[in-house]
Amino acid sequence: MPVPSKERVIALLSDLIHAQGFDLEDVNVVSAGKHSAVRIMVDREQGIDLDALPILSREISEVFDGVSDFGEAPYTLEVTTPGIDRPLTEELHWRRARGRSVRIELAEEKFDGRVGVLDGGVVTIVTRTKGVLATRAVELSSVVKAVVQVEFSRPKAEEMELAGGVVDGRPAPADSDEIVNVEAPEEGSDK
Repeated sequence: MPVPSKERVIALLSDLIHAQGFDLEDVNVVSAGKHSAVRIMVDREQGIDLDALPILSREISEVFDGVSDFGEAPYTLEVTTPGIDRPLTEELHWRRARGRSVRIELAEEKFDGRVGVLDGGVVTIVTRTKGVLATRAVELSSVVKAVVQVEFSRPKAEEMELAGGVVDGRPAPADSDEIVNVEAPEEGSDK
């Protein structure tokens, strides 16, 4: 069974994925006996809602069905987004992570902070030491590893302000005056 190379998949899909407003982050092609798997990782600036991936997946499947690279053998197509455990390695990753908590490893130290504004290869990181907030400029070239951390509560408004404000599509900080829209249960329902 012919299995297309990573380069061939990228050539087949780059224009389509960019036309739909996504960035092609990675392609992984695996042959497993008579069945191959193709994993396409995409992302975009404003984040991805759950309805966007199935639509993109159908369009990618149509492209694959229109070429002979896969032959008649079955394959699994997976269209996914990067997980939070993806290291921040490029400027666009840092830009998309603005406002998020991150663990940063430099050559001489490791620390946690909140990603702020990126400017000319330098990112502002909001740190908290003994309850005191401060900002720190970190050159991306000095970062050995950086990974977004899982948060179970919203950050404080003051911390987000130092990070450059709330990014579109992200929840308001915990102590914001902004009203959070919570649906009230319908009368007589068990909600």
